[in-house]
Amino acid sequence: MHDECGIFGIFGHSKAAELTYSGLYALQHRGQESAGIVTSNKGEIHYKKGMGLVSEVFSNKAILKELTGDNAIGHTRYSTTGASSLINIQPFLMTNRSHYTAIAHNGNLTNSLELRTRLDAKGSIFQTTSDTEIVLHLAARSSKKTGIGRICDALSIIKGAFSLVFLTDDSIIAARDPRGFRPLALGKLRKAWVIASETCAFDLIGAKYVRDVEPGEVLEITKKGLKSYFPSKTAKKASCIFEYIYFSRPDSIVFGENVDKIRRRLGRMLAREHPVEADIVIGIPDSANTATLGYAEESGIKFEIGLIRNHYVGRTFIDPQQKARDLDVKVKFNPVKGVLNGRRVVVVDDSIVRGTTSKKLVKLIREAGAKEVHFRVSSPPIISPCFFGVDMPTKEELIGYRMSIKEIEKYLKADSLRYLTLKGMLGMKSLPDTTFCSSCFSGKYPIKIPVVNGKYRLQIKTPALSV
Repeated sequence: MHDECGIFGIFGHSKAAELTYSGLYALQHRGQESAGIVTSNKGEIHYKKGMGLVSEVFSNKAILKELTGDNAIGHTRYSTTGASSLINIQPFLMTNRSHYTAIAHNGNLTNSLELRTRLDAKGSIFQTTSDTEIVLHLAARSSKKTGIGRICDALSIIKGAFSLVFLTDDSIIAARDPRGFRPLALGKLRKAWVIASETCAFDLIGAKYVRDVEPGEVLEITKKGLKSYFPSKTAKKASCIFEYIYFSRPDSIVFGENVDKIRRRLGRMLAREHPVEADIVIGIPDSANTATLGYAEESGIKFEIGLIRNHYVGRTFIDPQQKARDLDVKVKFNPVKGVLNGRRVVVVDDSIVRGTTSKKLVKLIREAGAKEVHFRVSSPPIISPCFFGVDMPTKEELIGYRMSIKEIEKYLKADSLRYLTLKGMLGMKSLPDTTFCSSCFSGKYPIKIPVVNGKYRLQIKTPALSV
């Protein structure tokens, strides 16, 4: 799996560009391919985009000083729809009717294939291969007289998962799809308003979390204050459960709940469902640490740090080459032999995708002297890809689809392997008004996905571009 994207916006602050940089830095875990910032300064726009990490794209402080203005939006990306290239770096910018609009997007549009075909036929000229650009074209073609009206018009047409932030001449507009697949939060920094994918971005700049942007809400921020619109029909909520399991930082508030608390609950439930006699329990750092604490607390088995992670390498699934990914496991993790030697070890991880990393880790732990290795996963087997903003492998690449739990256990060479059940995961205590999307575990999608020649398709195939 690949991360999705991180979006950030700030309205009414003299250091908008610097604060956006900091916000994107806090959201770096959501996308490591590219980053960009667009600022507005009394009708003038300034922008900087590039491939690489936030700190690499904005490596020179002089760059941020050139991005003048009190309003800004930013984006850090991992591609889900559209190739990974310079042309697809967000925020995108379009000028229409003597006004500009910039956009940053986290999610996937499920009707992008249909909409792009229709817009192509009507003469729209696309500059990118990203589904995000469709929103700008729809807004440009709207007959509504105001900018907010045209944006609302466009959002009423698109389907799928979208958390969006727009920058216009005199406003920032935040929007979330009616099902609320992806998170989006509103914060306040003195007199300035802030928008971010996760509240950890607020913490870094000293902003206070106010509330979530509601599912289906379009929130307009101007000098006059806040104004809400709801242009789309209401729909049953389908918040992505994987935000809690893996994607979001544990120090964030997502969908109105602390991620740390949810992960501990998942770990406790896992211990109740699948106890085992062991000497220690260790987690796969860093995303599984909190669930591991929950497992240790519930089981009474001593928590230990059995693996040390090298934080100067990226997440292993980011490299598409299998051999490089196998090497990354050794570079990324090192076992603590003094902790593992001669012990019966419970290893807790948040998920298993292809199984390659898990197999390598079991081998590392055994080579460090572990007497037994019992693998526990704080989510069910992943059996279906996601089409709502997560770049997952195809069904055939998912080990949970290809193999039974017993077969995976044998493949990993673990003494035992157990997953949290779907019922156990969804039965955890949470906010009473939150319903989760768990399609990657169940294969049942809350939105119909287009099928072309027997295969799921979300976009038109376009020629590969080298820029």
